[in-house]
Amino acid sequence: MTDRSGNFSRVPPRTALEYDFPAAELSRIGEHESWRKEVHRPATSTHKWWAKRLGSIFRGILTSAVTEDRLAAMDAYSTATSLDGMTVFDPFAGSGTTVVEAAKLGARAVGWDINPVATLTQRQAVHRWDSSELKRAFTFLEASCRPEIDRVHRSESGETVLYYFWAGVADCLTCGVATRLFSSHVFSQHAYPKRIPDAQIVCPECLDIIPGTYDFESLTCRNGHPVKRAGAVNRSIMTCPHGHASKVVDALGGRPPHREMFAKLVLDSHGKKRYEPITRFDRDLYAECSELLREKQDRLVTPRGTLDDGQNTRQAIRWGFQEWRQFFNDRQLYSLGLLGAAIRDLKDVDTAEREALAALFSGTLEFNNMFCSFKGEGTGAVRHMFSNHVLKPERTPLEAHPWGTPASSGSFSTLFQSRLMRAQAYKLSPFDQVLAGEQVQRVEGLSRPIELTLFDEWPHAGLPEGAVYLRTGDASHTDLPDASVDLVITDPPYMDNVHYSELADFFHAWLREIVPFEHYPVTRDTTRDVGEVQSASPEEFQEAIARVWGECARVLKADGLLAFTFHQARLTGWVALMQALADAGLVVSAVRPVKGEMTTSVTKGGKEPSNLDAVVVCRKRSAAARNMMTDPRAAARAGELLLSELQAMEVSVGAGDIRSVIRGYVLATYTAHPEGVDLLATAALADELATECIGRLSR
Repeated sequence: MTDRSGNFSRVPPRTALEYDFPAAELSRIGEHESWRKEVHRPATSTHKWWAKRLGSIFRGILTSAVTEDRLAAMDAYSTATSLDGMTVFDPFAGSGTTVVEAAKLGARAVGWDINPVATLTQRQAVHRWDSSELKRAFTFLEASCRPEIDRVHRSESGETVLYYFWAGVADCLTCGVATRLFSSHVFSQHAYPKRIPDAQIVCPECLDIIPGTYDFESLTCRNGHPVKRAGAVNRSIMTCPHGHASKVVDALGGRPPHREMFAKLVLDSHGKKRYEPITRFDRDLYAECSELLREKQDRLVTPRGTLDDGQNTRQAIRWGFQEWRQFFNDRQLYSLGLLGAAIRDLKDVDTAEREALAALFSGTLEFNNMFCSFKGEGTGAVRHMFSNHVLKPERTPLEAHPWGTPASSGSFSTLFQSRLMRAQAYKLSPFDQVLAGEQVQRVEGLSRPIELTLFDEWPHAGLPEGAVYLRTGDASHTDLPDASVDLVITDPPYMDNVHYSELADFFHAWLREIVPFEHYPVTRDTTRDVGEVQSASPEEFQEAIARVWGECARVLKADGLLAFTFHQARLTGWVALMQALADAGLVVSAVRPVKGEMTTSVTKGGKEPSNLDAVVVCRKRSAAARNMMTDPRAAARAGELLLSELQAMEVSVGAGDIRSVIRGYVLATYTAHPEGVDLLATAALADELATECIGRLSR
């Protein structure tokens, strides 16, 4: 309910989120945000986290949960609305989208996540920083370690080397000849090659660097060797110079590939770039870094830990990677080790600013390892290691200058500006995306500053205004009091094979050596946890998420709402979800399709393009919640009507979206009377009705 000043104090009996959700309007805003999330929502972009949700959508969910119709929801979205006195809880807080949007609206925010790297990301999104102190600490780091990092990234003439290009090498299984793992001998071209065809070509025999064009067919290097465009590797197969073919992974024999430098990109004193071949000076400088790494190992921060078997580590393990330090070459370990040690040993710097720089260092690792590659000219040069959401070994890795220059991509110094300082400006003066006629515009003044006081345990007197409670732990067991939360708003893990903890361990291997915040779990070898919800097993997923939903029901007020975004390609995922909600005593009161994370993403566990999420809204069964519908066919028709309305508003709706949303609508009917409904029969009907709907809406 609200007073005339736009202050909302509780959840009304009938909400716009359940009955009149402005999905089309929010989807249009979300589409605009999705292409540049780091620009439109910089507070949650200071560190890598996966499946980061759209802040505009979650702001819309929050305002729709406290208003009674579409117009009121969008009015609250587009004005300086206040949720003073309300508490919002996210049990799967991830990058902190819910926490930030709730805080911007003045609510008390609570975020839990089982992964400490996610908690670090959330803390950066809301921490109160002193800009002058942050810059002072950055300047101290620059003075203490940049000169040495610069020295080992220079050419023989003393100019800065921005990037070194490397090639993996494997021995042929038949004849034993060393084979350089190029898939193409064009190693640098423009992002728009038809417009700018200039390219750089490497000779696979002598590693001569030859200017040419991206579409060349054959040429002769300066040493007389013939060079063709195609390299030795085609997909997973390599062909040695003698014509013998084998799988790359078999040729490696369980060992990481030997790597060889073949080119460098030099920045001259006038800011111009040029490509050069590797010289003896470059090799000697690298050898010096290897020796310095051995000599100073005890004083440096380097990654600690081994890779455990898992869905997202298996490919790297098959390539012979056993330890996290093998993801880096010796110069990277030495340079990053110097920077990490300088941050670890920071004195006379407030904890919040030190933590911010530790998180920035961790984020820099994503662009400075031997799983990175070159994107080309005319774009950000470094393709970061998580571009495929997996640990994918790189046959031709790119080594970047980790401190960097203004001409660098993904370096500590450039990310300081583009991530930390941009986030700081946003936190001091947040802006939002709103609809103005047919256009999406950026508007300031609708949200409160989000520099908050952090708590890491529930205060005995309750969470005060202007505070946020962030905790690493299993959200099925919290210290929140009974009936203390007005809204549970979240984006839970899906039933799939992308286990974020397996990927987050890459950062954890370094962070545990730096100790970014007081309760960071430095003694743990991995961020994996038995309480994790993510699982490809329907039974395990259902059991784990039911425990969290049960805890949410305990802390939720009698008239509170639980709402979450969900998209699942596998029918069994929807079945497990609805069973878990019913087991927790929750009833689905609505399912609302809305713009999802990114138009070009792929459905979780599927191949159909995904654009929409389903917002699943629940109330406590004990509160006599009204279910959206109890008739599965009527539910399917209601879902189809909303999807067709989105299509009419020119929101992209694909077959995967239709399948997921209709399944969700139909299966939601189970939660009203689970004791009297055959869930498997309802699931079969959901699949049938979804297929029929695809036929009608895809014409």
